[in-house]
Amino acid sequence: MSRAEMRGARRMKKAAKYEQAGVAMTCRSYAEYVRMFDLDVSRLREGEVLDIAAGGSSFTAELNKEGTAYAVDPRYGPETSGWIREAAEEIDISTGKLQQIAPIYDWSYYGSPEAHRANRMKSLDTFAAHCLSEQGRPHYVQGALPKLPFESGRFSLVLCSHFLFLYAEQFGHKFHIDSVLEMMRVCKPGGEVRIYPLVSLSWEPYPGLDELMNAVIQAGGKPELFPSRLPFIPGSPFFLRITN
Repeated sequence: MSRAEMRGARRMKKAAKYEQAGVAMTCRSYAEYVRMFDLDVSRLREGEVLDIAAGGSSFTAELNKEGTAYAVDPRYGPETSGWIREAAEEIDISTGKLQQIAPIYDWSYYGSPEAHRANRMKSLDTFAAHCLSEQGRPHYVQGALPKLPFESGRFSLVLCSHFLFLYAEQFGHKFHIDSVLEMMRVCKPGGEVRIYPLVSLSWEPYPGLDELMNAVIQAGGKPELFPSRLPFIPGSPFFLRITN
């Protein structure tokens, strides 16, 4: 490797972290959820499903065509329509960030940053149409971890995409343990909790995962790591599945 290439590699490593102030809005599709959580679509209709920190994802809208799903996020509420307008701008900003560090990602699923952006916009549009409709609005509940506004044992499947662990530098270890135990609380006996990814925005594995899994075991859950089928984030091949 030449000196210029070595300097370039060092610069890429230094810039590889995805810079984010606060929690970004997520806009992911039903198809992405199926792959990232390795979901059995035939079982999604067997009970109520909860998507936590759902943002502008279209998973709830799409699943409600044939099942029953709810989404919870602190952004939902009277100002949701205004936030939706801002979300489209944030997608453009995030696409610019991805383009700057594009070589670190696995593009085999999305193809390119431009296709990734188009997927986000489509998900946001589907979410907005459902969330702002009279029929869809009750399925979007304002709330946030580590205390959810749902009764215990309600959901057969509880999902959390791109929030826990990803923002480990902003939220402490106690927050993560309390949040996972809260997800278990609203999950019915025999149901499942699934969380992805298990790395931070610096692409480092969550350092407290073993301790967290021990807390899950002590609470009566069975934690296991399973392969995700959504290649993209560097060094993130697994999701956490907890059987309640």
